[in-house]
Amino acid sequence: MIKSLVLKELGKIPATILREQGYEIVEAQDGTEAVNHLKEGQPFNLLFTDVVLPGGMSGVQIAAQAKDIQLNIKVLYTTGYTESAIVHQGQLDPGVTMVNKPYRRAELLEKVRAMLDRESG
Repeated sequence: MIKSLVLKELGKIPATILREQGYEIVEAQDGTEAVNHLKEGQPFNLLFTDVVLPGGMSGVQIAAQAKDIQLNIKVLYTTGYTESAIVHQGQLDPGVTMVNKPYRRAELLEKVRAMLDRESG
């Protein structure tokens, strides 16, 4: 089973969409809780986070810690901002996958499936 860590800041819809497709979802209230789930040793296939989050940690910071803990975890970002910490001059940083808000159900599922199907690099 594919296990995904989803930040609650994204709302209920993404977690519901992924659950309906058979993904096991663990929701984290904030970055600290997300990192704690990872440190507990639970293996996650995917981290889905917004780039900009309230509460001190950005999605980029959470992802960096996640990759330190679980090297092969895939990270899918979302944002409603055209300029962010992972987009520079209209280009995503290398190795970054993002789904822009607002996104459709099919678009989210397509991005997630493509990421999970990709070999770990």
